[in-house]
Formats: sequence, structure tokens, C-alpha cells
Amino acid sequence: MGVVSEALVQDGQGLSAVLDQLVQLWLMVRAPIVAPLLQLAVNLCLVMVTMLFVERIFMCGVLVVVKLLGRTPKTTYKFEPMKDTDLEYGNSAYPMVLVQIPMYNEKEVYQLSIQAACGLLWPADRIVIQVLDDSTDPFIKELVQMEVQRWASKGINIRYEIRGNRNGYKAGALKQGMRHDYVRLCDYVAIFDADFQPEPEFLHRTVPFLIHNPELALVQARWKFVNGEECLMTKLQEVSLNYHFSVEQRVGSAAYGFFGFNGTAGVWRIQAMNEAGGWNERTTVEDMDLAVRASMHGWKFVYLHDLECKNELPSTFKAYRFQQHRWSCGPASLFRKVFPQILKNKKVKLWKKIHMLYAFFFVRKVLAHIVTFVFYCAVIPATVLVPEVDLPFWGAVYIPSIITILNAISTPKSLHLLVFWVLFENVMSLHRTKATFIGLFDLGRVNEWIVTEKLGNIMKYKMSSKLTGKRSLQRFVSNLLIKGWKLGDRLNMLELWTSGFLFFCSAYDFYYAGKNRFFVYLFCQAVAFLLMGLGYCGTFVPT
Repeated sequence: MGVVSEALVQDGQGLSAVLDQLVQLWLMVRAPIVAPLLQLAVNLCLVMVTMLFVERIFMCGVLVVVKLLGRTPKTTYKFEPMKDTDLEYGNSAYPMVLVQIPMYNEKEVYQLSIQAACGLLWPADRIVIQVLDDSTDPFIKELVQMEVQRWASKGINIRYEIRGNRNGYKAGALKQGMRHDYVRLCDYVAIFDADFQPEPEFLHRTVPFLIHNPELALVQARWKFVNGEECLMTKLQEVSLNYHFSVEQRVGSAAYGFFGFNGTAGVWRIQAMNEAGGWNERTTVEDMDLAVRASMHGWKFVYLHDLECKNELPSTFKAYRFQQHRWSCGPASLFRKVFPQILKNKKVKLWKKIHMLYAFFFVRKVLAHIVTFVFYCAVIPATVLVPEVDLPFWGAVYIPSIITILNAISTPKSLHLLVFWVLFENVMSLHRTKATFIGLFDLGRVNEWIVTEKLGNIMKYKMSSKLTGKRSLQRFVSNLLIKGWKLGDRLNMLELWTSGFLFFCSAYDFYYAGKNRFFVYLFCQAVAFLLMGLGYCGTFVPT
């Protein structure tokens, strides 16, 4: 026993000596090497944060001016409601409209979109509905086909279209749909994803803008989320998307006649699409790609903030991560591809080029993702380990706070969730930053396309069943046990490693009483990364 104890003491002394040497080495390199490099990183991040701040202030300022001047789509562009059917000319006064519904294994929502499309108010002989089914599950394909046949038997002009492969994913399906002979008779095309449910008056409120304004190529509607109150994750998503629609889309429409097409809930002029080259599958944001190319041909877009189209937010963390990868990687990849084309384009005015390249692409699609993760989840935590670095309080707290408030002001009902939104967005910035670099440098997963999982009918049943008392407690315990049992399948290692780093920085700042006292923020952010790394985010989905 004495020999063993002596060996343990010697091992402990040896380990202590190694740690002392590491500490001395850290102290030797910290001030002359690490501090200058970290200070440079801080200064660069402050520049990027300031650029983001100025862009947010400018956008909100323009929106205020637009509201004060009373500028709306109907005051900017000509709009005349469609007249009742003329006895002499019949329905010929109505243009021919194509409605496209692309879908892929959409078992839970396919009926919703088809039913809504078939309920659109438009003369039956002036509308064609296309269900573009890329499903690989034979059972789901049969269900969709039967639904189409059911509506066709009621006199609806609806077509069920399939293809032999999934080349180009959604863009490939839409492109193939435009090649059918009957499409040549159509003037406009409305596009709805499988979970979107347009109101019956949708075409009556959008198509007249295209009829009476030949310079317009696109009319975009706003998204309305049917499951925004489902869980904390959907509430936080709603905050971000409401800012996008309430500020970015409105300002882009009113000030520049340009914004990114959202890929659904919009009506295109087919002539404009053809001039722009039609659908292109070179990136995972075929909608934004088409909008940019159409804008470079001189076409304008209009956004209708008061026209809402129901749809569903991703309610599982896995689905949301895949969606955000696509939404972050695609724009970065597109930016790299269209940058020289926009610079050389002679049809686009200089002020619009600046907006497209600087504000629309660089600040919103690249810089915003990178600075959120690098500054708030890497650089600021690292500064607590290097006290020689000067981090201005205004750059670390004041400006980010103002940006946060400006983002959240579009969703006043969720202002009490502001802290949770900040923590959630910082975690998601990890994946957005990674996806942005993949898109910018054309790396491995640049064209990865995973369809966002929709839970329409499942979640409708879940939300309608009110569990109380003992039954609710039993369901909660059951879900917790199932989640814990499958924990190994749901670990997200990037989040867990980041959580460990933030926990260490938080403990260090607390123990050594750092000058900025960031340990409270760092601890909360570490907990957020930990919970999402363990998969405890979003809703529980029954199997």
C-alpha cells in the first residue's frame, strides 16, 4: 500500500509540474503573440457589427419613410380588380394561370395544398393546376394521385405530373413542369410549396398587378405560420421571419423593386421567367437565383404585406438545421456566381447594384451569419482569457442590443422571449456560418438538398388533443424516457464542443473576476448550446 501511495503522489506531482509548465508557457505567449492577434479579430468583428448595425438602421429608417409617405403597392402600381364575367366575351378577360405545387413524400400535408389550390377563385377554364410529384415512396405517390383524381372528377383542371428522376430537385421539377404543351397557353404561374394554403382570393389580389403593370415580373405574398405557437422553437423562428417580411421584403419592394423570391406564395409572369433563363439548379436557392437574373433583365417585383398565405414552420431541430443549411449555403454560393454578372450588367442602375451586392448579398447573406458566430461565440469568450485585449462595451453590448430590438420589434407578442431568441440565434449561427463558407468556397455539401420535414396532420392532432392532469404527466414522462433512450442518435457534437468551450470561459471569467463580467452571458449561451447539442429543442415527434 505504501508503494502504491508513493507512486500516486509522484504521478500527481508530475502532472502538477506539467500543468505549471503549460501555464508558464501560456503566460509567455499570451501578451506578445495571442493578444495582438485576438485584438485584430476584435477590431474586424467591430467593423462587421457596425456594418450590420448601419444596414439595420437604414432599413428601418426607409420603412418609416415609406409609411409616412403612405407608399403601398396600390399607390405605386396600377391595380384594378378583375371584373365579373362578360356575357359577350365570356372568361377571355381573365388571363390563363398555371398553379404549380412541387412536392416530395409530403404525406402529412399534400391534401392541404391541393385542396387550397383547387379552392382558388378563378374561372375553371382559365386555370391549370399542376401537382409535380417527385415522391420516391410508392404509397405516398398513390395517395397524391388519388387526391388529384378526386378533384379532377369534380371538374377541376388539375394534372398529376411525375418524372423519372429527381435531377435538380425542386428547380428540376418546376422546369420540367413548364415544358408541357398546355403551359404555352398560360400567361402567369403561381407557385405553392406542399404545406402552403393560399386564400381563395389569392389570384384576384395578385394577378391584376401583373396585368396592369407590364414592368412587373413577380408578386410575392407574406407567409403566415399556422404553428407559430406550437413550441418555443417555432416562436423564435417566427421572430426572425417576421423581420424578414415586415422590413426586408417591404423595403426591397418599395425602394428598389427588388427582393429575393421566397420560392412559394408568389405569382410570376412567364415571359419574365423565360427572359431570365427559367429555373436553374446550380444552387439550392433556385428561387433567389431566378429573382436576381430577372432583376438583371430590368424586371421589377412587388411585395404584398397584407396578403398572407398559411404555411408551417419546421418544428423539429433536425428539420430546422437542414433548412438553415440550405438557406445559408445557397445564397453564399449564388453570391459568388452572380457577383461579376451584376457588376458588368448595364440594365441595372448603380444604386440598385449597390443594394444587391452590398446590402442584399454581402451584409445579410454572408456577413450577418459569420459575425454572429465568430464574434459572440468565439471572439468575445476568448477575450476573457486574454485581459490584455480591449473590447469596447459599446461593441459587445450596446450595438448588438439595438440590432436585437430592431429584429424583434416586428413580433411584439414575443418581446418577452428576446433573451431566448438571442441565445437560439447564436446557436444556429454555428450552422449558418459553416454553410456560408461551404457556399462561398464550393465545398462538399454545397448542393445538398434535404426537403424540410412537415408534420401538418400530426401536429394538428397533437395541438387539438388537450391533455390534463395525470394523463399529461404520463405523456411527458413517456416522451422524456423515449428521448433519453434515443439520446445517442440525437447528439450534435459541434454544439456540445462549443458548449464546453463556453462553459470553460464562463468559469474562468467568474473565478478571475474579469473586467467585463461576461460570465453570465457565457454561461447562458453554454447552456443553450448544451441543450440543443443534446437534441432537447423543438417538438417531440411520435413514430
